[in-house]
Amino acid sequence: MKKGKLVAPIVITALLCLWFGIWAVFFWAAPGVPLWGKLVGAVIPLALIGVSLYVLAERIKEIRSGDEDDLDHY
Repeated sequence: MKKGKLVAPIVITALLCLWFGIWAVFFWAAPGVPLWGKLVGAVIPLALIGVSLYVLAERIKEIRSGDEDDLDHY
C-alpha cells in the first residue's frame, strides 16, 4: 500500500525536474544573452531541482514512517 502512495510524489518530482532542466538548458543555450544572464537563468532552475529532490526525500521518509498527517504535531 505504501508503494502506491510513493508513485504520485515521484512522478510529480520527475516531471518538475524535467521541466526545470529544460528551462536551464533553454537559458544556457539562449543566443545573445551575456554570460551572467546565462548563469542566473541556469542556476535558478537547477536550484529548484535540488529543492524538489529534497522535498521528495522528506516526503518519502514521511510516508515510510507512517506519519502522514503533520497536523498532529501542532
